[in-house]
Amino acid sequence: MKPDLKGDVILSNLEYRDISIMEEAGGCLLCNNPPCTKACPHSLPVDRVIRALRFENMSGAANRLSEEIPCKTCTSKACMEVCLKNKINRPVPIDEIMEETVSYHKAGHKDVDLSIDFCGVPCENPFFLSSSVVGSNYEMVAKAFEMGWAGVAFKTIGTFVPKEVSPRFDALRKESVPFIGFKNIEQISDHTLIENVNFLKHLKKDYPSKIIIASIMGQTEEEWTYLAKLMTEAGADIIECNFSCPHMAADGLGSDVGQNTELVSAYTRAVRKGTQLPILAKMTPNIGNMEIPAIAAIEAGADGIAAINTIKSIMNINLDTFSSGPDVEGRTSVGGYSGKAVKPIALRFIHSMKTCSKLSGVPISGMGGIETWRDAAEFLALGCENIQVTTSVMQYGYRIIEDMIEGMELYLSSQGMKSVSEIVGKALPKIIPAEELNRDSICYPKFDRSKCIGCGRCYLSCYDGGHQALRQDEATGKPVMNGNKCVGCHLCLAVCPAGAISQGARVYKLKEATG
Repeated sequence: MKPDLKGDVILSNLEYRDISIMEEAGGCLLCNNPPCTKACPHSLPVDRVIRALRFENMSGAANRLSEEIPCKTCTSKACMEVCLKNKINRPVPIDEIMEETVSYHKAGHKDVDLSIDFCGVPCENPFFLSSSVVGSNYEMVAKAFEMGWAGVAFKTIGTFVPKEVSPRFDALRKESVPFIGFKNIEQISDHTLIENVNFLKHLKKDYPSKIIIASIMGQTEEEWTYLAKLMTEAGADIIECNFSCPHMAADGLGSDVGQNTELVSAYTRAVRKGTQLPILAKMTPNIGNMEIPAIAAIEAGADGIAAINTIKSIMNINLDTFSSGPDVEGRTSVGGYSGKAVKPIALRFIHSMKTCSKLSGVPISGMGGIETWRDAAEFLALGCENIQVTTSVMQYGYRIIEDMIEGMELYLSSQGMKSVSEIVGKALPKIIPAEELNRDSICYPKFDRSKCIGCGRCYLSCYDGGHQALRQDEATGKPVMNGNKCVGCHLCLAVCPAGAISQGARVYKLKEATG
């Protein structure tokens, strides 16, 4: 039985893994110049609908279709005949996806304001490109601006052009899912200092309302000051100090700086000598307590924090050759890990800084695993006023901004919020020290037998990895719970592929007898 997709629940609480039709949409290749849309005899925006579903903008997908569509009665199925996935295995079931999408809840924006002030700089929305290859020359950034991105942290600029390796990217995959993790060993900008300055000047001239964050990296205090002056003269709105790149080929750069509070302080002061613009200190996650270098940066003159940069990693060891990716003549090096998989780590660091008394009120530009409007909303809810994106743009292109903007507008509207500023920090009171959590009650799982398909996954996980509180009924295959053994851990809920398990009633534990 398919889950009920109607109502406002699709905007906030419906879980992605529970939606069968979204799993089908997730199989779409998200082609450039998609042949399905061109072939549709009814001129439906097939690609934009499926892309909206893929990026969790369900109401946005529904808004792109009229109340009645001819997919069910269409006999040509031309869209599926030309689907490029035919060349891999089977076409995306476009007709089913379209018919299901029509039944989704349609919602209006209700004049939601996405503009937000960041470090005293007004931004048309909170969505920026992060300092990386996705914002490394005029043409790329101009295209992103035209598509709706509010700003860019331009790829880190230094006084030297690094010598790079090939290849320098690799991905971590799981089953049929697009890559969930990404490793890179690329360094700072491969353009000369003069070229980068000209890029910034032309971008600011042609797009005066867009925000340019100039990311810089020096090797001495004098270089940091010089670069700050140069970026200010080029028209940057904000300076970002890259104290966090994890794979620079020389000592004393990148994350080597971010792990050393003395260098963070010295280089931040040096940048302040060269500019009166707002300064962001970009923090490394390759450290236990990010608050320590963040405090050092703020005390030395920074106005805000950017976090997180990529995480030092090794991935994909080839068990035939024993080399690891990216493979450079059979060898590799430790590199930066990013992508959806790092989001929980990024959120933890954001929370730690936002709840640190010495960083109270300090603006944070959040990044790390942001792929959809929902991911962005989580960072905002933990106190970020701005978010930055790279890996998902590398995977899907600048076009994801359409569903980020629309999805955020629809969500905020569904929550009765008129401005994106209203969500900032709303989740902070909900995260408390472990010792303050209620340990005197159990929240039992609730089983919806109409949705249960009898696969036994919950039983296997509970028996082999939990508390042996479930057995599988031999006749129906459905779970039967032993309340005396269940501790309410919710492992069963996490593994259920059918969305048949949810949180149930919370019951207070019986007090143990003493005497």
